[in-house]
Amino acid sequence: MSHFESPLREPLITGNKTWKKITDDIVVNTTGDIKPLWLIATLISAAVAAFGVFCIGWEVCYGIGTWGANKTVGWAWDITNFVWWIGIGHAGTLISAILLLFRQKWRTGVNRAAEAMTIFAVVCAGLFPVFHMGRVWDAFFIFPLPNTRGPLWQNFNSPLLWDVFAISTYFSVSLLFWYTGLVPDFGTIRDQAKPGSIRWKIYNVLSFGWVGEAKHWERWESLSLILAGLSTPLVLSVHTIVSFDFATSIVPGWHTTILPPYFVAGAIFSGFAMVLTLMLVARKVMNLEDYITIAHVESMNKILLLTGSMVGTAYLTELFVAWYSGSMYEQYAFANRALGPLAWSYWTMMFCNLIFPQFFWSKKLRRSIAFTFFTSIVVNIGMWFERFVIIVTSLYRDYLPSSWIDYRPTWVEVGIYVGTGGIFMTLFLLFSRFFPVVAIAEVKSILKISGDQARAEQWDEVKDDDVYKTLEK
Repeated sequence: MSHFESPLREPLITGNKTWKKITDDIVVNTTGDIKPLWLIATLISAAVAAFGVFCIGWEVCYGIGTWGANKTVGWAWDITNFVWWIGIGHAGTLISAILLLFRQKWRTGVNRAAEAMTIFAVVCAGLFPVFHMGRVWDAFFIFPLPNTRGPLWQNFNSPLLWDVFAISTYFSVSLLFWYTGLVPDFGTIRDQAKPGSIRWKIYNVLSFGWVGEAKHWERWESLSLILAGLSTPLVLSVHTIVSFDFATSIVPGWHTTILPPYFVAGAIFSGFAMVLTLMLVARKVMNLEDYITIAHVESMNKILLLTGSMVGTAYLTELFVAWYSGSMYEQYAFANRALGPLAWSYWTMMFCNLIFPQFFWSKKLRRSIAFTFFTSIVVNIGMWFERFVIIVTSLYRDYLPSSWIDYRPTWVEVGIYVGTGGIFMTLFLLFSRFFPVVAIAEVKSILKISGDQARAEQWDEVKDDDVYKTLEK
């Protein structure tokens, strides 16, 4: 019989939920008492963020000489961290926008946390190019604004200026997309509050007076689709432009046309890993196991396996192209990555990004929460090392051996990086406290077709079918 059976899809909502129960389960995290664990985590994150702000202030006061930058490695950790954070910010919009356009129902459990992650990651990323300037008070010169200070014009041939346009556009669209999805849920939270209370007034303003009329839903769905259509090509274009920071140069190891698709795949790869990290923590701490199910985790892991394989293919292609090019400088750049003094960082990158995700070919491991959480952290470590390898190992040994010098980060660089992690986690924890971390309206929309009750009813219908009974006999 099993050879002829068409298996039903796994339910995306478990626990025999009703519409009211969904509201109660998710809203309680925003209206209930403050959990001690949440408070401790927020205080620790805020302390780390404060240390990062202190390090930024130190760098502004004393200049970027406080970093480990030297005559060959000028970008150092700063741009490494910038590209890493931008990469993390990509998966949020991808999950929400592309999966919405393709009508994938499993997005409902993870899209809200992913969209919030996008906003906070781009905020962290935006700090690095500004403070990398050294003279941060001149930052306004990167914007194409009219000025009265003489014939000073921005260089529109520079990928760094392209970054300004691409990232600001991406941030704006992602912010609108995230907030649009929140509007119906703000209305739900308002309705749970006492009418006329401060809480009721705040959420009433945030929801723009949402009452769930048919016209409201029609406009909401139309706007969501428009923003999804706009943000989908942005996901592909923004990290392509980030890759142009390297690809348009003449530095061996950088000027290669594989960087744009390679960077896009890597951004989605690292972004999905960070979504998994945040999602699994929220799932446990906020008791959301019925809404972020094993089916969600397995679907995410399949995408992690796909994008990890794409990134690994790019690594191997780079090695082949360097050999096939016949350029001694290009060949040396890649040989130095794999065999030079910083070879440990290269092989860390290869193990974390190419080898480790291949374990997800096993269905048992794809559905393991503990292994998934561990892998998500390993992947983000590997993706950070990827950016470090591209930047530092391509620069610290350039054309002149007399200029070769080792690079060592200072406590200021490390502090700024760790501090941005604190800023990110503080923002995410505050978001999880005051906003619903799972989209209430969207989860309700699939309850009748993807809840466990619906799956059970569908299975009963299948077993009552005459064809099934015939096959069973």
